Formats: sequence, C-alpha cells, structure tokens
Amino acid sequence: MNTIDQFEYDGCDNCESYLQMKGNREMVYECTSSSFDGVVSMMSPEDSWVAKWQRIGNFKPGVYAVSVTGRLPPGVVRELKSRGVIYKSRDTAVKT
Repeated sequence: MNTIDQFEYDGCDNCESYLQMKGNREMVYECTSSSFDGVVSMMSPEDSWVAKWQRIGNFKPGVYAVSVTGRLPPGVVRELKSRGVIYKSRDTAVKT
C-alpha cells in the first residue's frame, strides 16, 4: 500500500516494469485505487501463508490490501497480456 505520491515518485515495487507509474500521475490514477477492504502484511514471501492465500508470493515484502474496488483499464489489461502478464482482479465487487 502506497500513497499516490509514493507511486508517482517511486513507482510500483512489483509492477513498475509493466505499468511505468514512476513520474506518471495519470497512470497512477488509472492503475491504483483508494477503495479497499482489509490489510495484510507479508514479510517472507517464500514462507508466508498470507502470500499463498493472496497469491502474492512473487511480490516484495510489504503491506497489501485484501481486496480492492476497481479494475485496470481495458487498454492496460491488453498491454499486460501482450507482455505475457496475466491480470487477476482483486475487485470483489466484480465477478468474472
């Protein structure tokens, strides 16, 4: 979990190479949400039951939302797919 400013100044620890949010406030607004439920901390991805439960075992240690309201824009999802990245929404309000 980061602030808008943190995403803009530092980018995303887990997805910067794909989403390129660093220095791009518009992309930060398109690809993040301030509406979420629950918080979990994950310190040791390879040993963490939280990482397995949340499917974040390949992510950097940190604090993560359990679920998020909102989805990535279709154009971003297409770009991720073209790079071989499978997008799995954490939006519990939307059933796919």
